[in-house]
Amino acid sequence: MLIAALAVLCGCQLPDASVNGGIGGVGDDLASPFAPEYRGVQTRLLEDNLVSFIVEMRGARDRSDVADYADCAAAQYALIRGFGFARHVRTTAYEEAGIWRGDAVYTVSPTLPRGTRTIDAEVKVADCAEQGIPTV
Repeated sequence: MLIAALAVLCGCQLPDASVNGGIGGVGDDLASPFAPEYRGVQTRLLEDNLVSFIVEMRGARDRSDVADYADCAAAQYALIRGFGFARHVRTTAYEEAGIWRGDAVYTVSPTLPRGTRTIDAEVKVADCAEQGIPTV
């Protein structure tokens, strides 16, 4: 309250408390910018069109960063195999001592597969390059 009163007196504007979890809060991204370290991908062919990707990274904010890394690997793999699409089946992810690991499974196919978690491989690989996320 005192800070707000002082801000009004000096004509200063307070930062928006709704941004990044509040003023100096736990979610304050200014203190620690997102700087991931992508540590590699292992590819395991489970069946002709079913593939598992084991990914490892440091600096992930949460499981979604690990899933994004796996999506990028799956999209590039689909293109390498001559397919245009992938469909996400499942991803498990966990963090241990600052390193995130994920195990993600996808189907790859030449045509758009059924389901809601489909990936257009060319579009995804381009997006990954723009986001700075490496592919296979």
